Amino acid sequence: MNNLQEQREEQMIQAAFNRLKECYLASRHRRKIELITRAFNFAKAAHKGIRRRSGEPYIMHPLAVAQICCEEIGLGSTTICAALLHDVVEDTEYTRADIANIFGDKVANIVEGVTKVGSGIFADRGSSQAETFKKILLTMSDDIRVILVKIADRLHNMRTLASMPQNKQMKIVGETLFIYAPLADRLGLNRIKTELENLSFKYEHPEEYKMVLDKLHESRMERDDDIRDFTPAICKALDDMGVEYTIKARIKSPFSIWQKMVRKKVPFEEVFDILAVRIIFHPKDRRQEISEAYAIYAALTQIYTPHPTRFRDWLAVPKANGYQALHNTFMSKQGKWIEVQIRSDRMDDIAEQGFAAHWKYKDQGASYDENELDSWINSIKQILDDPQPDTLDLLDTIKLNLFVSEINVFSPKGDIVTLPQGASVLDFAFAIHTKLGCKCVSAKVNEKNVPIKYVLNNGDTVSVITSPTQSPKRDWLNFVVTSKARVKIKQALKEETVKAVEFAKEMLARRLKNRKIEFDEPNLMRYIKKKGFKTVTDFYIEIAEERLDPNQVIDEYVEFVRKETEGSERQEVRSAEEYVANNPAEEISTNKDVLVIDKNLTGIEYKLAKCCNPIYGDDVFGFVSTQGIKIHRMDCPNAQEMFSRFGYRIIRAKWSGKGNSGYAVTLRVTGRDDIAIVTNITSVISKEQNVNLRSLNINSVDGIFQGDFTVMIRDTTALNVLTKKIKGVSGVKAVERLNS
Repeated sequence: MNNLQEQREEQMIQAAFNRLKECYLASRHRRKIELITRAFNFAKAAHKGIRRRSGEPYIMHPLAVAQICCEEIGLGSTTICAALLHDVVEDTEYTRADIANIFGDKVANIVEGVTKVGSGIFADRGSSQAETFKKILLTMSDDIRVILVKIADRLHNMRTLASMPQNKQMKIVGETLFIYAPLADRLGLNRIKTELENLSFKYEHPEEYKMVLDKLHESRMERDDDIRDFTPAICKALDDMGVEYTIKARIKSPFSIWQKMVRKKVPFEEVFDILAVRIIFHPKDRRQEISEAYAIYAALTQIYTPHPTRFRDWLAVPKANGYQALHNTFMSKQGKWIEVQIRSDRMDDIAEQGFAAHWKYKDQGASYDENELDSWINSIKQILDDPQPDTLDLLDTIKLNLFVSEINVFSPKGDIVTLPQGASVLDFAFAIHTKLGCKCVSAKVNEKNVPIKYVLNNGDTVSVITSPTQSPKRDWLNFVVTSKARVKIKQALKEETVKAVEFAKEMLARRLKNRKIEFDEPNLMRYIKKKGFKTVTDFYIEIAEERLDPNQVIDEYVEFVRKETEGSERQEVRSAEEYVANNPAEEISTNKDVLVIDKNLTGIEYKLAKCCNPIYGDDVFGFVSTQGIKIHRMDCPNAQEMFSRFGYRIIRAKWSGKGNSGYAVTLRVTGRDDIAIVTNITSVISKEQNVNLRSLNINSVDGIFQGDFTVMIRDTTALNVLTKKIKGVSGVKAVERLNS
């Protein structure tokens, strides 16, 4: 490297650090600039000579993470130092003890926590999504700043994702959508959550992302006109009230728009809540800001007609992540529904920066609950106390308890109990007290008798009915959703389960011995897995409760061992790299091979996955399984989970040569029920060259026609042409390609 380039890079690094210092000095945090400078110099020296994949000096990454922590999350000197040092222990010779000696235990603990969370995520054989999540929660329960630094780290990695290989891009995107975006949302970091989702959308579905951006650009002038027509009357009313305010237009994020298009199966033009108006007011008295928000809402109802069912009040009962606002949709004079959000400046800061923003308003008499974060951390600890060792079950529990919408229900005395959406009467009983849950037999909801599995709604009043003879049942686990209920039920069942399992084990071993069959535990474990049991305990419980016949189990086990012995030459594939290394392939030959695997290699056997039925022309990837390579579509419903949990088993794949007519695709056609609609659709299909109708299944309910047409087709180009022609048939409303 020449001296000129070194000088330019040094100037770039120094400029980035100066921006960080300026941002920190402009905050309300205590001035510890000397400590931050020391951390910067230490990290810079530790990472000297190391570069990122993009080619820039590695120190630019810790600087960017520290900038996000300071500017976008609002954290102080301890976290900024930890952000600057977050990769030192993992990537250099320095240890946690070195960091602690120079910068103290608080900084060292955060760095150590970030290192534990990060280890293995980007490795070829990275930890699974659920294991990564468990690491995050364990460290978060000790110090919330660990996950805040990790979220900032992930945000910068997503901003620079273009320099990563495609298979790692997809793994990182999968983890981001499964882990980091929901965590950012739950911590109230709305701006960061939205950016993580949009960047994930950009890399996972680039064509759809570009389409949504283009549509937003095309409709911009129309939205601007709507704002110009809608806001003057609001401004006049607020001016007359003497309110100090700012009005902003909020545009729904591309990811949210696309999600709604997919979920409701509508085009961009039919997503009606793309535009919202946000009123951010500065209260005259911070202690009266909630009253002022209601007054502003009342003034709006005198100007425009509010929607009768879309009013949302998050002032009286804020969201669990601290979010407060009033929302409703109003009819404009031009006949359009426009959403209005009313927030104070404090509420707006908390909506964008999460719990960290509370610190700005501690001394201003604001109304908020400082214990919300502690309450959430305690709920995390409850989940981690769950005796269930299966990390995938842990992931389900996390998703159910921490990242879903919430409802508020009332006890007979009027106390509010916050539960996840979908919670049952039994969840409510356990939330009140463990003994109440264990003895619960039914309840009265709004004075109406209901069973324990009854799903509660927002605003319900619940009175639990108990019986002294009641005890927890195993099937309760099928309908409770809260971690506390699951933990307590499992604890009550544990002793009974242990006895039943031991009984079943002894019985099975005795019968194997009587039939003089050798007991081999590894083979038995594989047999149990093949039978579809999540755990060995579940298998033995089925025997203990006489739902499985031990003699039939033994017969199946003997046959399974015989087949395993015959196929013992097959080896389990552990990674895509190992698979390619162990399966030497020919040079590329586009004349013969339809699919090219990995780096221009052909001659490797593969199968098309049945879960998404890819055809020639689809964007695809390979997944290494024990049966070889399976080819999936990039938009396969299982793709995100495969990328996030098994990134090391992903292998590139692309089509070559020409497609044939041997790909089966099922098209679901819906429309107006008409006597000629089936004839017209089949006529269109029969006229297409190299397209053959394989089967059809039709149904009609209340004047709506639905038909599944399975055709053999050559490639996606032919499929798109056929789909367009079917859409042109009179009465057809929609044509959808099914995955299987």
